[in-house]
Amino acid sequence: MTDESESRGYYRRLQAAVEELLVLKGVFTPEDVAREVAAMESRSYERGARVVARAWVDADYRARLLANGSAAAEELGLEVGPLKLIVVENTPRVHNVIVCTLCSCYPRMLLGIPPEWYKSREYRSRVVREPRAVLAEFGTHVADGVEIRVHDSTADMRYMVLPLRPSDTERLSEAELAALVTRDSLIGVGVPLASGGVSA
Repeated sequence: MTDESESRGYYRRLQAAVEELLVLKGVFTPEDVAREVAAMESRSYERGARVVARAWVDADYRARLLANGSAAAEELGLEVGPLKLIVVENTPRVHNVIVCTLCSCYPRMLLGIPPEWYKSREYRSRVVREPRAVLAEFGTHVADGVEIRVHDSTADMRYMVLPLRPSDTERLSEAELAALVTRDSLIGVGVPLASGGVSA
């Protein structure tokens, strides 16, 4: 068993113990826990995709999103909570990618449950040191002239990428644009394509 697996096992046991204690103390019931877990698992990156699509079609909303991600998400009825959401914009000259080097802080309220690779020690350490190589392994080849910025989430702050809108999508509706956005493009390891999916 690896150190990482042992660490996860420890925190799972700790979580179970704290949960059991809080149930015994009457702070909440097992049904409350089940409801919250179900609500968390029902969230997906499609929430974040809605935010991106709105920013692509509404320049004023895009400006508000970049100024205050939390407030802009809440404009669409997406509760962010006490965390600070920072949205970073990809441009022809800058490509952003998100990581949490210490653990796996992730904007779950907009992207759902993080993928296993996002939580892995390999991704968390390598994307900071060699982001261009890591992105290439995801099939995202960033030109040498484009700056790559890596953003490190913290316990009270989360990042989300506003990817570049694909070309030849002017006639698409907001819902159709949202369908082009992928989870990976919201993290920055992929980019949306006009035909759907991510770049190769």
